[in-house]
Amino acid sequence: MTTLSAAAAWTGHDTRLILATVLAIAVIVLLISNLKLHPLLALTIGSGVLGIVAGMPVDKLLKSFESGVGSTVASVGLLIAFGAMLGKLLADSGGADRIVDTILGRVHGKGLPWAMALVAALIGLPMFFEIGLVMLIPVVLLVAKRSGKPVLLLGIPALAGLSVLHGLIPPHPGPLAAAGALNANVGITLALGLLVGIPTVIVAGPLFGRVAARLVPDAAPPARLVPESESTDVDRRPSFAATLSTVLLPVVLMLAKALADILLGKENAVRRVLDFVGDPLVALLVAVLVGMVVLGRPARFDRAQLTKIVGDALAPIAGIVLIVAAGGGFKQTLVDAGVGDVITSLSTGAHLSPLLLGWLVAVAIRLATGSATVATVSAAGIVAPLAATLDPTHNALLVLAIGAGSLFFSHLNDAGFWLVKEYFGMSVGQTLKTWSVMETVVSVVAIALILPLGALL
Repeated sequence: MTTLSAAAAWTGHDTRLILATVLAIAVIVLLISNLKLHPLLALTIGSGVLGIVAGMPVDKLLKSFESGVGSTVASVGLLIAFGAMLGKLLADSGGADRIVDTILGRVHGKGLPWAMALVAALIGLPMFFEIGLVMLIPVVLLVAKRSGKPVLLLGIPALAGLSVLHGLIPPHPGPLAAAGALNANVGITLALGLLVGIPTVIVAGPLFGRVAARLVPDAAPPARLVPESESTDVDRRPSFAATLSTVLLPVVLMLAKALADILLGKENAVRRVLDFVGDPLVALLVAVLVGMVVLGRPARFDRAQLTKIVGDALAPIAGIVLIVAAGGGFKQTLVDAGVGDVITSLSTGAHLSPLLLGWLVAVAIRLATGSATVATVSAAGIVAPLAATLDPTHNALLVLAIGAGSLFFSHLNDAGFWLVKEYFGMSVGQTLKTWSVMETVVSVVAIALILPLGALL
């Protein structure tokens, strides 16, 4: 009888925690989608609802949220800031234009959609989705105008390249936040993210772009958005080799660290050096410092200009940092309330793959809130206890599964949906048939690659 009573009590506690989680997520969705409240406020309020309904003492609730915010800012905030600085240097120096001109100058005809995907991948590597989108749209429209190609034939590959980077590849905020929450190795996540991301971009970009161009052949961007000509100030741009080397430097350093961790012993001197310079924080810091010289010198930036550029890069990402931080607070509240343990026991009992569970949770939150970042940090918090049972490779794959789920079917509650709609001059229905389906293709193809990798590795 005592055993039965204990089981009943435990079941009742489990039910309360699950209901608290569902209610908290519903509150966050309602505040963001219906009341148009900023995600920072919505996540903070949702964390409070979760803790109170779950029966957490108020002092413990506050400490959990504050510790989650603090640890997330400490692990992710500087990385986001350094990434923004590198992106700003790339844009203001003309390095981004150099990459575009070099690639497009050598590709014509049927190769243009593939070139646009490559341009988006290179430019988008150190930039956030919205910044990369604003930078790339004029390029897409200009190339479409000059080549006579349908705008979506070129636009969809560029959007796919940006979207995959945003959801799967560090140092973007979502993957970094998920890696931090799950204690995943960023280098391994980056390597596997590239392995999954490249075929995903191919399918969702150039291949689906052909379908999208046939579905909406008459997409007509507003005339005011189509640039008349390219920038003529080419003498002050950095070289293609210098620009590409700067962009890829943090990626190479992080991948080198991941390989060293696999191939070399812990006491190996080379591994110790690579463990330091390949740490995401150090790798991005080095890239910013190198970029200030390699990108800034050809552009003839003086010290005051360089200081202004890196300073101006911080304002646009302040909101992103705070949203991610609040997501970290929500995650820690979930963990301390015991929700993660319940999810772990439920998934174990149902024999559900942690990778599939992470993807499904992220899909549900993405559909509800419209925010890939909110979906990523919230889903990472919910499935975080599962990560403790996984090896480093599967832990990294769980980060990617969550990132893939966070990209599923962008629709009317996503700011990116409206950006794409307006830039490409489409109706809501046309945007759903093209952009929204493209995002779904990205999500489904990525998880279709991640699950077999999880079985093989």
